Amino acid sequence: MSKPSDGEQTAATPEELREQVEQTRVELGDTVQALADKADVKARAKEKGAQAKEKGQEVAGQATAKAAELKEKAVLAAHSVQDKVPDPVKDKAAQTAVQVRGTAEKAGRVWDEKAPEPVRRQAAEGARVARDNRKLLLAAAGACAVVWLAVRRRKG
Repeated sequence: MSKPSDGEQTAATPEELREQVEQTRVELGDTVQALADKADVKARAKEKGAQAKEKGQEVAGQATAKAAELKEKAVLAAHSVQDKVPDPVKDKAAQTAVQVRGTAEKAGRVWDEKAPEPVRRQAAEGARVARDNRKLLLAAAGACAVVWLAVRRRKG
């Protein structure tokens, strides 16, 4: 027999040799299992998906908590402002709101009576598209306002 190359001592007895063989089998089994786990892409993908789901739930919980906190602050701020507004101003605002609603209803009736059917359909379609793309329209309006302010500041 040749000497072991990795510096291990050879077994002195058959029993020691059996123990070494058994230990080597256990280590080899562990190594094969580790390689099989790495090669199991489906299981690894499920594990990553579960981790991502947990992280998403955690972030969603934090976002919900933050939203509730901000809502509470907004309610307190609104009440604070409302408490500071004098009663005559509140009354005038309520009267103005009633007048605006009445005027809007009148304008709607006049529109329904006088506007041609194709124009009404186009207006209704435009309103529907605007409602469906509200965020985009608000972003575009904001961008236009920023550009207008920049041009105005540059000229002034």
